[in-house]
Amino acid sequence: MSAAGSPGARGSRTARIDAAFAAPEGTSWSRVCAPLTWYRRTVLLAALVPALVLVGTALWFAAWWWVPVWAVLVAAAAAAGWWATGAAREAWGYAEGATDLYLTYGLVTRQLVVIPYGRMQVVDVTSDLLEQALGLATVQVRTAATTADTRIPGLRLDDAVQLRDRLAARSETFSTGL
Repeated sequence: MSAAGSPGARGSRTARIDAAFAAPEGTSWSRVCAPLTWYRRTVLLAALVPALVLVGTALWFAAWWWVPVWAVLVAAAAAAGWWATGAAREAWGYAEGATDLYLTYGLVTRQLVVIPYGRMQVVDVTSDLLEQALGLATVQVRTAATTADTRIPGLRLDDAVQLRDRLAARSETFSTGL
């Protein structure tokens, strides 16, 4: 077996990846709360159940033998989505550093976003009807750059409001002119 394929090399690679996406020194990742998983699973089912019924009904009249195939495909998508929603929630984290806000997220493509407090222009708290029913909110940080996903979903409403207030205060403290 080659050195690149050895178990030690895989462990070293994993350690380097974990180090690249680690929380800033002196902090740890704050994770989003568990009800975010149920929020996303509810949204998943709200999309898959009508698809199963509508397409299944159309297939029944056009070619009924495709209905079981369609049902199996939808069930596989539901199972994969069910697992992915939990894993995706565990991937989200944020840390408030001395001069920057750090976000990490992603299953397939891991991301680490660093937002200087001085570049923050607007800090929003939003909560749709389902999030409100679950007591959740999303904090979104807007900067002049539009390429970064700068939102933290799945926070308890009180935590989201407190985070918004802290970030807004820090953005004023570290304000940089353009």
